Amino acid sequence: MDLNLIFTTTAVISVIGLVCGILLAFIAKKFGEKEDPRVALVEDVLPGANCGGCGYAGCAAYARAIVLDDAPLNLCIPSGPKTLEALSRVTGRAGGEMVEPLMAVILCSGDRNAAQRQSDYNGISDCSAANVVAGGWKACAYGCLGFGTCARMCAFGAISIRDGLAVVDPELCTGCGACAKVCPRMLIKIVPRKHKINIMCSSLERGAVVRKICEKGCIGCTMCVRLENNPETLSMNGALARIDYSKEPIKNEGVIEKCPVKCIVKIG
Repeated sequence: MDLNLIFTTTAVISVIGLVCGILLAFIAKKFGEKEDPRVALVEDVLPGANCGGCGYAGCAAYARAIVLDDAPLNLCIPSGPKTLEALSRVTGRAGGEMVEPLMAVILCSGDRNAAQRQSDYNGISDCSAANVVAGGWKACAYGCLGFGTCARMCAFGAISIRDGLAVVDPELCTGCGACAKVCPRMLIKIVPRKHKINIMCSSLERGAVVRKICEKGCIGCTMCVRLENNPETLSMNGALARIDYSKEPIKNEGVIEKCPVKCIVKIG
């Protein structure tokens, strides 16, 4: 082996690499687009959770949109009034009103104690995967799969899995909506926090079927609807009682007491 040839080849490659590096650096400095320094200032003010609740890919993308495209300052759901004030100071723009406080609600009560098991699932611990493979372990085709995909997606640690059921901690939830996007059964709803009373069931099966597969599933008895007596806020969707979250919240706590299966609960 010719050592001189190896040395020469190595030297030539090194010089070429050095020249190319210097040339690229020069081009980037001369012609590259300079980031507006205000973008970094705005990004420092944002929470940094990258939850996507604002509608942008993350905090960096939202910061660029604020500075370069005049995006509204009040789109960051997890941030509070102090963050909005800081954004106003940095950008010199009016912040507007804070968005209505939101939180995630998982419309299912079927934990391992209440829901009947239809099979054993030994696949990937992921709700989408389990939903494809025989629908997971629960007999209810509408129930929470309980494999924690939503919990892993939550940047704020607001969701935990308890006895095969995803549960939201209202104190930690910011209502960003990241969890709702990954739920394959669309059981997670992002609702205004003023709605304290919720029906924790999504099953569209008739009551006779629900009774056999879940002790806490809505059986369509219409008791709550009759007590509330306001079809704008609470009505029946087939055999399932449903709340209209775009209306005023239910105040009558009698619906909780009278629910025979206790699937109506007060949160927060």
